[in-house]
Amino acid sequence: MLQLYVWKGDWGLPSVDIECLQVLAYAKFSEIPLKVNPASNLFTTPNGRLPLLKADLHTLDTVKDILPYFRANHYNSDYTLSDKQCADVLAYDSLLKEKLYPAFQFIWWIDKKNLDELIRPWYCKALSFPFNFYYPGKFERQAQALIDSLYPLEENINVIENEVYSEAQKCLTLLSTRLGDENFFCGEQPSTIDAVVYSYLAPLLKAPLPNPILQNHLKACTNLVKYVSRISQRYFENDYQSYEKQKAEKNVERLRRDSESEFPNKRRNQIFAAIVAIVAMAGYALSTGIVEVLIYLLRSRKFIKIPRKNRKRTNKG
Repeated sequence: MLQLYVWKGDWGLPSVDIECLQVLAYAKFSEIPLKVNPASNLFTTPNGRLPLLKADLHTLDTVKDILPYFRANHYNSDYTLSDKQCADVLAYDSLLKEKLYPAFQFIWWIDKKNLDELIRPWYCKALSFPFNFYYPGKFERQAQALIDSLYPLEENINVIENEVYSEAQKCLTLLSTRLGDENFFCGEQPSTIDAVVYSYLAPLLKAPLPNPILQNHLKACTNLVKYVSRISQRYFENDYQSYEKQKAEKNVERLRRDSESEFPNKRRNQIFAAIVAIVAMAGYALSTGIVEVLIYLLRSRKFIKIPRKNRKRTNKG
């Protein structure tokens, strides 16, 4: 049994890491028997990175080493592809690394709102102590170094953000146009190009980003949204169904709490409305003189009494 160590998953995904997702998707497409182990201590890995594949005497920890190993052992999801389609796989892999990967790093580790409200807390929770204090900072520095290398002369972060997002949006639009109404990029069966594209799109689509600028552009490409959902439901059904179930339960619990919190307010509002009605009626009575008449009658005790004879006749009647 091959042992694959990956970053843990969330949001209905088996992993939140691009390279880990790519290996997992390729393994599913090629029906490779894997024992997947979520890892949270990178110090146990030879080079401090994931994914990590342990097979016999081999220990591989990069996608460019793991996928060729699978193919060499006759696990190949690309065996039906033509030479042109194989060339497309390499072309699209380069395109996503050049256009989408920088945006992904910017969203994850540079955008302050996303970093402070989602990404850093997630990794601090996923990693064990004391690594949860070390690795988020390391990943942030790596992302910053990437952005600095791409824009060495630009110091305005807003200009960099606009440029990064613009290139990423063009890439997403190109992917949407290329996919069209097809289920996968190279026919009716998924291949390496689908593993690559899915590994980028799935976290970008599923993560609950506080600043969802690029995510909103992706959601507008409805065929890509269906594409991600199709692969998640077909090949990672357990993760998908478990997350959807948890989300539904949270929604029910939230509605229940909202209902319970609304009840006291509703009762308070009813009591307040009753008091206002009583005060209004009293004010009306005072303004029209009804109260003064009643007080005068009570003080003078001038009540109309029915004579005894008339009362008897009335009783007999």
